[in-house]
Amino acid sequence: MSAAHARPPARRRYGQHHLVDRGTLEAILAMARVGPDDVVLEVGAGDGLLTSRLAEQARFVHAFEIDRRFAAALGERFAGRDDLRLYVADGLRYRLGDLDPAPTAIVANLAYNIAVPLIMRTIEALPGVRRWAVMLQRELAERLFAAPRTKAYSAVSVMVQLSCALEAQRPVGRTVFSPQPRVDSAFVTFTRTVPGQAHGDAETIAKLVRTSFGQRRKQLVNSLAGATLPGSEPLTRSQVQDALTALGLSETTRPEELAPPVFVALARQLGWLGAS
Repeated sequence: MSAAHARPPARRRYGQHHLVDRGTLEAILAMARVGPDDVVLEVGAGDGLLTSRLAEQARFVHAFEIDRRFAAALGERFAGRDDLRLYVADGLRYRLGDLDPAPTAIVANLAYNIAVPLIMRTIEALPGVRRWAVMLQRELAERLFAAPRTKAYSAVSVMVQLSCALEAQRPVGRTVFSPQPRVDSAFVTFTRTVPGQAHGDAETIAKLVRTSFGQRRKQLVNSLAGATLPGSEPLTRSQVQDALTALGLSETTRPEELAPPVFVALARQLGWLGAS
């Protein structure tokens, strides 16, 4: 940023850690592989360092920045461009499905406190997105594509893996950010493997997965007994037991033992989804 627009102090509530190392910037741009036909969504534009490089490579960039202190500098930097639109707004609350042209890729240095909801929202709300290239807390990056029966495997692992597959992951140290975070980061790229809504009602599946992992050490017959959907009766232990048996699973099965597609099959057996 210019002297007239020095970077304002980071605000904790926004989880701001700005990427300032140009070598790392070029490395993650190479991993992102943005092409001339891509429409990129960036959430957390900050001072526009990544934004300007994305605009050089993509057909169009939708750049969101919630912190109004950056608005003037960003507005000046990108004034007059017809291939970039700046939104001084909360990307989590914006109707992303209304973006025109529709995004085909997500490239962003995500604040740690919005990473999970932003990833899940873009998977569900933007079916045209084929690729994600995002900077995350390393622990979260490990959770996204953790395998069943591992400590990192969680509800978010299931929901992401139902739609996407890991492509690449690059560890990123703390010194490339200002201010430096207290944890290490990772730049992760992953691609959509199935069309949006291919597994049925995403909200219903998410409810089942979240309830299952609510107390991950509990057996599924205990964690799901009493669970309800709007307009449905609470599940009974016998219903859960019967569904597990129909899938060839033990009544003592715990959530971390199930691969992501098995949760979809379980939702169908429980009557929470229509038959495929």
